[in-house]
Amino acid sequence: MILSMTGYGTAVVPFEDKKIHVELKSLNSKALDLSTRISPVYREKEMEIRQLLTAELIRGKIDFTLWVERDPASQQGIVNGPLLEAYYKQLKNLSAAYGIPEPQDWLQTLMRMPDVTTKAEVEVLSEEEWAEVRKAIVACTNDLKAFRKQEGEALQKKFEQCIANIAALLNDIEPFEKMRVEKIRNRLMDNLRKIPEVEYNQNRLEQELIYYIEKLDINEEKQRLANHLDYFLQTLHGEPGQGKKLGFIAQEMGREINTTGSKSNQAEMQNIVVKMKDELEQIKEQVLNVL
Repeated sequence: MILSMTGYGTAVVPFEDKKIHVELKSLNSKALDLSTRISPVYREKEMEIRQLLTAELIRGKIDFTLWVERDPASQQGIVNGPLLEAYYKQLKNLSAAYGIPEPQDWLQTLMRMPDVTTKAEVEVLSEEEWAEVRKAIVACTNDLKAFRKQEGEALQKKFEQCIANIAALLNDIEPFEKMRVEKIRNRLMDNLRKIPEVEYNQNRLEQELIYYIEKLDINEEKQRLANHLDYFLQTLHGEPGQGKKLGFIAQEMGREINTTGSKSNQAEMQNIVVKMKDELEQIKEQVLNVL
């Protein structure tokens, strides 16, 4: 079973007066390329988060986001009552001393004074909260891995179909290959007959014909390509994480198909080779997404 590198996962866990959101996005990449955006209170755990994601996701361009949605009521500042009262008395005294009119809206005026309201204390990450955050990260990672598995199943079906098509096309070459040998031999003999004044050694001619035909023989290429097709399927149904290996096998398949095409000096065979290349190109495009 293969896994895709493309995936998406999300998880939300409540903790006290907030909701902790975790999101993961994954695309294909030659190696692990992990970028993180983490809410300040959890940044002390970034290395642990990276280690967890690296162990589970292995490869791909990974975007990880961890943020907090807070209850609006918890965001309210704390009013410093004694300071507000002190400001009120000072303003009253200044108004009386200098004949300045008192404010129409005392509360609005006082609330604008420095340090009347203060924010809550700086948050400290507790072990209980971190345990909940870690659960959310694990749940999000599992969600992404399930997505990868689903995408991998679709890729596997695509690969199996392409491999089957190449194997069928490989079999289609055989009838034309036998006809080709006879055509080559007959064409050479006909050309020689058109030059009656030329004397030649029949045995030597036969040797040269055999040598020439052997250079155009594609049996070895066909056998190697068939072996590569089988090996690709074996790897496809083996352990996950074989994307790079599948890519290497596809490259070897391409070499044999190209060599077959260069030796195929017959239109029907070359048409079949073009179709094989088209199937292989689809494999090469999609194998980049395999983990």
